[in-house]
Order: sequence, then structure tokens, then C-alpha cells
Amino acid sequence: MALMRKSKQLKWVRKHLLGLRDLSADEISFILDTAEGFEQVSTRSVKKAPPLRGKVVVNLFFEDSTRTRNSFALAASRLSADIIEFTKKSSSVSKGETLLDTARNLEALGIDILVVRHGAGGAARFLSRNINVCVVNAGDGFCEHPTQGLLDVYTIRKIKGSLEGLKIAIVGDIAHSRVARSDMWAMTKLGAEVIFVGPPTLMPGHVNRLPVRVSYSLDDIIEEVDVINMLRIQFERLGGNPFPSIREYSHYFGLTVERMKRTKRDILVMHPGPINRGLEIESEVADGPRSVILEQVTNGLAVRMAVLFLVNQAAAQGD
Repeated sequence: MALMRKSKQLKWVRKHLLGLRDLSADEISFILDTAEGFEQVSTRSVKKAPPLRGKVVVNLFFEDSTRTRNSFALAASRLSADIIEFTKKSSSVSKGETLLDTARNLEALGIDILVVRHGAGGAARFLSRNINVCVVNAGDGFCEHPTQGLLDVYTIRKIKGSLEGLKIAIVGDIAHSRVARSDMWAMTKLGAEVIFVGPPTLMPGHVNRLPVRVSYSLDDIIEEVDVINMLRIQFERLGGNPFPSIREYSHYFGLTVERMKRTKRDILVMHPGPINRGLEIESEVADGPRSVILEQVTNGLAVRMAVLFLVNQAAAQGD
């Protein structure tokens, strides 16, 4: 299997993946190149590869998830690992056990990789400093969701060839989006210009210190962008009413069939899911010919296989 297409001079040394802000452009490209080598596994009659045979991967998810949890579970399975699915409701967390105690007890069972999603920012980094197994961040608070960022740039690179010089709009609930942050770091490091688009009430307070353009009007930038990534409005995280009504938000910031008529003919439409159809994006657009939403899901499997493979490889080299 050809695992690396480019970046052959780079040696992967990180046993954790905590965020994309920490990574160089070469490291991000190295992961993407490695993922290319794993795409073919899913096309075989026997969808297995042996790199993690005998290893144990734990999905430690403290928040609900469909795509990310299942994608990591399938990625670990495709690499021949054993998988433990942690559920908060049936664990000792419901009895008051701390995050660290939970992780240390799992570590004592002889696990190798801990995939963690937690509502507190920095949770994955905290664990990486206090346990000896590999830690992969599957989303922490409002900080990052690195594998989503990686699969997003992987999808764009696969179709466009490169991110260099592209203009990419990330639209919607930027303030509460860890996807927006990981996307921003990955996309800008790979040469794209990122534009955050949304109402002022859904922009982070420090947005002027980030390497992005800011627009409070989707109509102002719709004709110039090459990629548009529509974010979900995270109603469960909103502390108040950041916009007057759902109808008004959709009117000004929804990706509609009418708005699509003004875009470039080869624009890519993305969404990390789950979709609030009719709010962020109309169904005709989400299911239309420029949508790559399902390709994102497919590509996420190869990307997560690459991440699990690389962190395990780095850990083995450090032993």
C-alpha cells in the first residue's frame, strides 16, 4: 500500500492529535497523503487492513454523535483493532467519577488509543498530559474538531487538486463551532483564504485576531467563493436569541436555490452535519449536484484511519 504520495521527507512523531492549530502545513498534507493510501481498503471485498491488529481503541464520547463516533469505530475496525464503545449513561461517570479517573481506569485495561469527545474545551489536551496512551480529539467544547477539519480539506483537495488560492466561506454559527476553527487552521495553512460569514451575534469576540476575513452578509461574498461550508445552528449551545427568528436567519444566511444561481458554476457545497434542512440550507441544494456532503462522510473514514494509524505508529517508535 502506498501510504505517502507527497511529504515523503516528513517523519510523523506525534502520538496525539489534539488540534490543527498545532500542526504545520506539511504535517496536515502528510495526514491527507496517508489517507489516500487507505481509501482503497473500503473498496475491497474484504474491507480490512492489519496495521492495528492487537490494538485496542476506545471511543470515549461524553456528547451525542452519529457520524464521528461511527466513523472512528469503523476506521478502527478496518484497521483490525479491537473497539470499546464508552457510553456515559452506563458508566461510573453517572456516579460521580471524574474524566481523569475514567481515562486512567481504561488505561489500566491495556488500551492503546483513546478517542475523546467532551463538552469542555481542552479535555483531550488535559488527558494527553496525564495518561500514557494515544489521545485523539473528536471535538472539545468550542475549541477544535481536528478530524472534521482534515476530512473537509481532504474533500476539497481531492476535487480541486489544491487549496492554494481558493476562497472558502464558512457560514453560520461561528461562535459555537469547533469545526469552523479546525477548518480555519487547516485551510489557511494550505493556502486558502477563509471568510467567516454570519450575524455579529454568532461571531466569536476575538474574530479580528484570527487569520480570516469577516462578512456579515452572505450576499456580499456569494459570487466570489470557490467553496461554501454551511454550519449547523447549535441551538443546544445558544444562551439566548442571537437572531430575531429562524425565518429571518434563513432569509439572510441560508443557502437557497436562488442564491446558488449567483455562485461559481464549480462551487463546492459542504456541511459537517447534522443538517437543519430549510434553515441553513435548502434540501434542493443539500442534495444537488454541487453538494459534496456525502463525500465528506465517505472521506472521513479514510482520514480517521490515517490518524489512528499515524498516532499508533508514533507511539510505537517512542517505545
